[in-house]
This record gives sequence, structure tokens and C-alpha cells, in this order.
Amino acid sequence: MDPLSARPLQPGQILARGVCRHLLGYDFVPVEEFAPERGKRVDVMALGPKGEIWVIECKSSRADFQTDAKWQGYLNWCDRYFWAVDADFPTDLLPPETGLIIADGYGAEILRMGEESKLAPARRAALIRKFARDAARRLQWQRDPQS
Repeated sequence: MDPLSARPLQPGQILARGVCRHLLGYDFVPVEEFAPERGKRVDVMALGPKGEIWVIECKSSRADFQTDAKWQGYLNWCDRYFWAVDADFPTDLLPPETGLIIADGYGAEILRMGEESKLAPARRAALIRKFARDAARRLQWQRDPQS
């Protein structure tokens, strides 16, 4: 159950929770369901201690992956791109140049690092500002949903 909404979590949200827990061990702070720009929403965006930005897309099934036609549009919004899947997912479907994380609702493990493609400095700065503002807005809403 999602403690904020009292609704059961969807399979991708369960994977995202495990991914977020794991990323904290790398000193990356994650935000789920982050929109880097209008019309795009990544499952997890994580900000590293040196300003690195990772995008992680959580796929709960073969069909979920095969119907995702938008993932390549996220490559311009991160330094590294990862897929997060469960242990039963057919990982041979995933592009080999992308990262691979095996996850469940409690944790995760990075099996393959995605290729690094550094963001342009201006885009990185704008993205970090948006990340910070969105994270702060979410914290404020949790503390005061009526604000």
C-alpha cells in the first residue's frame, strides 16, 4: 500500500521503491515520476553527489517494455540511463548500451552501468534546479497538503 494514498502500488512503482532504496547507498537522491520537461515523465531520476543525473525506467513485463516508444527521448536528460526490471524479466530484450538494474520492492542491484553521455552544462544546471524545486514542492505538500 502507498502510505500517502492508501492505494496499492502498481508493479512499476514497487520496482521504483526498491531502486530508490538502492540508489541511496550510492549517495544518489531519487525523485519518482519526475518530468524533465512537458510531455515527458521518467519513473526515477536520481541526482548524484557530483551532480550526475541518472534516469531509471521501471518495466514490470515484456509487454510494458515493448509498448514503450518514448524511452529514447529520455537519453538527452541524463548522464546514464538504466532499466529496472524484476529477476524474471527477459533482459536480453534490453539494449546493451543501457544500464540494467534488477529490483524488487525492497532493494535492487546494478548489474550493468549504462554508457555515460555527459549532459551539456546549461541543461544540467536547469535540470538540477527543476529537480530541487520539484523535490521541495513535494516535501511541502506532504507536510501541508492544503498549501
